[in-house]
Amino acid sequence: MHKKRRAISRSKAESRKHDPNIDFSPWTEALFAAEILLLHATPIYYGFGVPQGDDSGVVIIPGFLGTDLYLMELHGWLGRIGYRPYFSGIGINADCPNLLIQRHLNETIERARAETGRKIHLIGHSLGGVIARAVARQRPRDVASVITLASPIRGTVTSRTVLHAAEAVRLRILQEHGRGVLPACYTGRCTCNFVDSLKRDIPDHMLQTAIYTRHDGIVSWRYCMTTDPESNFEVPGTHIGMAFNPSAYTIVAERLAKTHGSQ
Repeated sequence: MHKKRRAISRSKAESRKHDPNIDFSPWTEALFAAEILLLHATPIYYGFGVPQGDDSGVVIIPGFLGTDLYLMELHGWLGRIGYRPYFSGIGINADCPNLLIQRHLNETIERARAETGRKIHLIGHSLGGVIARAVARQRPRDVASVITLASPIRGTVTSRTVLHAAEAVRLRILQEHGRGVLPACYTGRCTCNFVDSLKRDIPDHMLQTAIYTRHDGIVSWRYCMTTDPESNFEVPGTHIGMAFNPSAYTIVAERLAKTHGSQ
């Protein structure tokens, strides 16, 4: 009887990954190119009209199947407004998140801490935001704030296309690391430190921000918000384009500025 209940529980957890009642429109994501053009046409991109930084470190984390390369615009912009940006160093985000944190991201955070002498900020796009929040819970003494960009932080409800890609990645992970090591990776049954940390609350002293768009064609925007309404910010645009969204950049600058002097 207990085994049956556990099986039902696991089935429910994994079924949350796709909700047929939610209408995804991945084709709208092609509009992200327009967001890049719009970004370059705004004063914000050149550092005008937004609060300036305090030279603290900001680690940026790419989304699922992404690399640090597509975050170059965000990296350069953070430098222009007065912060010390750091790429995550994780390579391609297509591996066990727990291993990416242990083998790469922690090293980047420690370097940023040592070079700046103060707490760092984390900004993650999509799955990168979920990883950022996990790290924030694991390293509360090292993180001043965490910002997510179109990140499904309250549940993974996404399009079938992404689910198929995630399953392919899961199978590759099993082949590379062995089924005996990571048998439940990328499933609702995973019990690693990464998943466990997501169940904890963000510390009160840490400023959290969730930026989302209702036009998200990849994940459900309803799952991209925190439980604190004052920490949630809606912007127009696409899921992919959130990494180049001028409205999101403005919010990022304003939220980062709120931590000045509090470290």
